[in-house]
Amino acid sequence: MPQHQPSPPTRNAGERVIVALPGTGSDADFAARAFANADLRVVAVDPDGDGLISGYRRALDDAASRWGTIVAAGVSLGACVAVQWAIDNPQRCAGVLAALPPWVGDPATAPAAHSALLTLDLLRRRGLDETISQMQAGSPRWLAAELSRSWRAIGDQLEPVLAEASSYHAPTAETISQLRVPLAITAATDDPVHPHAVAQVWRTHAPIATLADITLAELGEDPSILGRRALDGWRSLDS
Repeated sequence: MPQHQPSPPTRNAGERVIVALPGTGSDADFAARAFANADLRVVAVDPDGDGLISGYRRALDDAASRWGTIVAAGVSLGACVAVQWAIDNPQRCAGVLAALPPWVGDPATAPAAHSALLTLDLLRRRGLDETISQMQAGSPRWLAAELSRSWRAIGDQLEPVLAEASSYHAPTAETISQLRVPLAITAATDDPVHPHAVAQVWRTHAPIATLADITLAELGEDPSILGRRALDGWRSLDS
């Protein structure tokens, strides 16, 4: 799937670009809204069922080659990939905006990975329509609407995306301690799928980091709160 670029890719001197990676089962549409702001260009990336993680990393590489130093951003799984890429490419990254970090290291006991596996199992057994119907029955209205739209948009690639995401080994605390650029985190205090304790581990071990707290109700009202709070934190660290 193509990247979503709100404006032509002509680089201006000193321009900062945010490359936004969506979470599991989400897409560029949500990532673009989550990190929307008035000052920086946002390039949002769609998931690729032929290689979810490699596709995200390739999008970050391509953006850095095109625009120079970039801000790597992501929601949930996308935040994990953004952090790891920033560790591997410190000279090409100006900072990381991490929304709703899902887990640290091994996904075996992570609620977000477990949720992806349950969704994958239902998808394989009952198909997309029934999977969406059951998800809607147990989700807040705003989340049900978001996932219904993105799951249908991802279509046939949803199954391999869920499979790869659920087994992804996220950066460990030790790995996060190697991050050399500012890390600005936004986390929900009442999200059982993305435990606030995970965000606290990320903040504690990153050498330069901030953590902004929100609630799921605030997120449901305005997805851009994810990026706005993280961007405020990054600016406070980057000044």
